[in-house]
Amino acid sequence: MSTTLAHLPLRRPARIASVGGERAFRRRLLELGFLPGVEVQLIGVAPMGDPLEIEVRGCRFSLRRAEADVIAVAALESAAAK
Repeated sequence: MSTTLAHLPLRRPARIASVGGERAFRRRLLELGFLPGVEVQLIGVAPMGDPLEIEVRGCRFSLRRAEADVIAVAALESAAAK
């Protein structure tokens, strides 16, 4: 299943498929570790729905929903479903 980070269910692990957006923004995300193939999770959502708390490589970041919408992810199967 392919979606964007902004639409990922809470605590559902996924792998980053691609990072879009403007060049400078995309470069900054890549520098922070948002690389294709890396596991990512949506940890929390602020009360008004923005920003989102994201966990990548053991670090937590806050991203605006619009920023998370340019990061394509593929959901991973949970261990319980295997």
